[in-house]
Amino acid sequence: MTKVLTTDEQIYWEKWVRHRDPHAGNLLVKKYMPLVTYHVQRISVSLPKSVSRDDLHSLGMIGLYDALEKFDPERELKFDTYASFRIRGAILDGLRKEDWLPRSTRDKAKKIESAIEKLQQRYMRNATIAEIAAELNMSEDEVVSTMNEHFFANVLSIDEQPIEQDDKDGQSFVLKDEKAENPEEKIVKDEMLLELAELISQLNEKEQIVLSLFYKDELTLTEIGQVMGLSTSRISQIHSRALYKLRQAMEKIM
Repeated sequence: MTKVLTTDEQIYWEKWVRHRDPHAGNLLVKKYMPLVTYHVQRISVSLPKSVSRDDLHSLGMIGLYDALEKFDPERELKFDTYASFRIRGAILDGLRKEDWLPRSTRDKAKKIESAIEKLQQRYMRNATIAEIAAELNMSEDEVVSTMNEHFFANVLSIDEQPIEQDDKDGQSFVLKDEKAENPEEKIVKDEMLLELAELISQLNEKEQIVLSLFYKDELTLTEIGQVMGLSTSRISQIHSRALYKLRQAMEKIM
């Protein structure tokens, strides 16, 4: 995805970084705008048709502007990679603020979850997409699409309030979530996440980038290779080595 910078592009970057030259900034935005289109297309595949691509594009542009403002050329990181973090993050943050998943899809997701549990008990193994579709009289494509949308919604809902409140009478009603973590479990989990974050920060820069692109940005190893200018096999090696280091470090802690 990244090409060798021409002399003109190097000049634009220098003018932007040193003087925040508006003309240079506009030219850089135009150059990297295809990154926004790329991430909008990737994310929109998992979203309902009711979500406007124009809205996603606007969110992505916010991420691109943010990347241009905060990018440090002194770091050994390609702008394409850094901008991808910011663009995708801006789109996901924007989506988190909206309840974009239709009620019908949520209802289908609940039926699918129920069918999966039922089939697993019946066959004593994981249910296949074909079996789930047959159980619910749905097409396999519909099952996959619903599951993808619901999974994506759960990821986006991390920061959302789990309940709705009615303050008309100064009261609020809470429904207990039996699957929710108790305070002790949450403390332990938070401590483990802090430990993991600390261990990840001790990895070298390439390992951190690969883990972030793979697990946070959900790029494939091939796509990560394209972003970082490395072969897929090399990315796979970096990924495996990073996981090995984390596993070894976590075992010592626990």
